[in-house]
Amino acid sequence: MYDFHKDKKRYFNYQYRTAKEHILPFVEDFLPANKPRQILEIGCAEAGVLKAFLENGDQCLGIELLESRTALAKEFHKKAVEEGRIKFLNKNIYDIDITNDIGHKFDLIILKDVIEHIPEQEKIIPKLKEFLNKDGKIFFGFPPWYMPFGGHQQICENKLLKKLPYFHLLPMPLYKKVLKSFGETDKRIVDLEEIKETGISIERFRKIIKQSGLKTYKKQDWLFNPIYEYKFNVKPKKQIGLVSGIPFVRNFFTTAVYYLVG
Repeated sequence: MYDFHKDKKRYFNYQYRTAKEHILPFVEDFLPANKPRQILEIGCAEAGVLKAFLENGDQCLGIELLESRTALAKEFHKKAVEEGRIKFLNKNIYDIDITNDIGHKFDLIILKDVIEHIPEQEKIIPKLKEFLNKDGKIFFGFPPWYMPFGGHQQICENKLLKKLPYFHLLPMPLYKKVLKSFGETDKRIVDLEEIKETGISIERFRKIIKQSGLKTYKKQDWLFNPIYEYKFNVKPKKQIGLVSGIPFVRNFFTTAVYYLVG
């Protein structure tokens, strides 16, 4: 793993800067002009993304499964929590009763680097509509599965594997053998196996959006993911139109996609 994976405060700041400089400008024109808007982030972790929306005058809710990450989010947002500008729910999205657990719907739902970790994307994406206000939008940002590091191999402990592109595309039995032979722990192998099972391509994502009755309002393919600027000192770069226009092939050369749907 890279150092920033272990330093939660540092990674919180990476997510905050990405949201402030890229995600918020990407969605702003499609949100209601009046503030505060109601913003929900699913899989919020420490809620670095939501910090940008709090500064923008919005009201925020973060939903996160892991109690340890929810506790850190509350610590990092202590003042905003005390002021009632942000709340956190430590629950599975499927177990939430909107009326009793929340009491209102949302102008924007954010899934940043989350949808590629969720099983049954065909089930969760249409369910998100239940949480939207009229004219509400959903932002998705994720790495396409076939991109060089779509298997999240950067979380490997082995120094070679964490920098080895595309090897996550190996058949599962061979993939697991490679991970084990390079000394990855059983827990890490299970984590990477789960990511392999839930990774999503651009084409399958777009198909699910269409089947869910959602409309795409804005999209952007990235040759270099915006967060790479903070992780690796690599400037963000949009994908060239020619590559973006070639189905399936674009997955191999696109490190992130942004979509706004509703």
